[in-house]
Amino acid sequence: MTETNFTPREIVSELDRFIIGQGKAKRSVAIALRNRWRRRQVDASLRDEIVPKNIIMIGPTGVGKTEIARRLARLAQAPFIKVEASKFTEVGYVGKDVESMIRELTEIAVKMVREEETSRVHVRAQEHAEERLLDLLLPGSETEEAREVPPGGDSTEADALAQADHQRRRAATRERLRELLRKGALNERSVEIKQQPRSAVPSVEVVAASSLEEMSSNIRDMFSNMFAGGQKHRRMKVPEALAFLAEEEAARLIDMDAVVRMAVERVEQNGIVFLDEIDKIASPRGGEHSFGPDVSREGVQRDILPIVEGSTVTTKYGVVRTDHILFVASGAFHVSKPSDLIPELQGRFPIRVELDSLTKEDFYRILTETENSLVKQYKAMIATEGVEIEFGEDALKEICDFAAEVNSQMEDIGARRLHTVMEKLLEKISFDAPELGRKKIAIDRNYVQQQLAEIVKDRDLTRYIL
Repeated sequence: MTETNFTPREIVSELDRFIIGQGKAKRSVAIALRNRWRRRQVDASLRDEIVPKNIIMIGPTGVGKTEIARRLARLAQAPFIKVEASKFTEVGYVGKDVESMIRELTEIAVKMVREEETSRVHVRAQEHAEERLLDLLLPGSETEEAREVPPGGDSTEADALAQADHQRRRAATRERLRELLRKGALNERSVEIKQQPRSAVPSVEVVAASSLEEMSSNIRDMFSNMFAGGQKHRRMKVPEALAFLAEEEAARLIDMDAVVRMAVERVEQNGIVFLDEIDKIASPRGGEHSFGPDVSREGVQRDILPIVEGSTVTTKYGVVRTDHILFVASGAFHVSKPSDLIPELQGRFPIRVELDSLTKEDFYRILTETENSLVKQYKAMIATEGVEIEFGEDALKEICDFAAEVNSQMEDIGARRLHTVMEKLLEKISFDAPELGRKKIAIDRNYVQQQLAEIVKDRDLTRYIL
């Protein structure tokens, strides 16, 4: 695994490329990521005692909570999963159990490591695939070998010369085919591929399947392996055959046992779980204890607690320890507040960061400063039709004013409001673009007002459209 040792300042700088504002949250996650590197540098006797400082991010939707966690995981090259806490149910109820998030995280890690190993052996796999494809394009090798040595094992000098000449001609033909293959001159030819059956050894982890969904998946895998059958023959074009054979060769070159070991270690040491909507399982306190949803919510909290505290989860890749997985929770906490979580769970999230609502100035920076801004995205998409659109500065400021105004009048959905406003603004251009031909369209303040003013004035219309 590549060692990532970005400083907190470098991490914040990288996050600034994609997320506007929210300096406090960025600093907290930057320190949490740096602490992982620091932990790996300390003495082994102390390393296991250092546990991650889990974080709760508090703020309305659309202000960047999920994006901060996702970008952090990408920066750390760490297994990352986003789950909604509201989808979990207490053990004994119908629904997903909390351990499923660790199983899914392990699946993601295995896929990640397998892709890395495939990339590492890519050149060798391509070479082996090319040789196998040339064997298919130049058939008859077994027949020719049988003719090389006559029955009885005797061989005259003339036979030996003929055999050597045949081998030279065959080698020369093979090299000509290799050259044509690399130039793409054989792309229209078809070959027949023998598709190897999948392993017939069923891998079922009934112990790990604590939900009906996972058990069904395991049983389905078992039967698909049991009835995989023998070799299958498929005809395909040369480029498709080369890609297929390269994939097969890469699978042969990769040690899957080592992949699983590395993946489990990566989950245990570097895994990040983003628990969204944690406020939905917090019940406002102060009233009498009641039965029903509130009891179930507290039950989910108690089920999450041992996972966050550090426990072992059985997966089909083996036992995974959760002691050093970083948990980042988030929620709007409109109705409840973090103190409504059970005390034990609160204690496992010692760092709390409040994210700010976005202003129209933030919206302007989102449209102009982020690396892959909405403006760049829409310009590139419309350009595929041959239409060039150009946004004036006054138009962008007007868009931000509209987005901020609608957020203040309706529900505050943060930067997601820019998506709805931009989509409505460019609806006519998007529809007409294929018939416009090569054209340049300038979008100014007046155009924005024409397209959006009536909608924003009509509160009922705004409710449904924006």
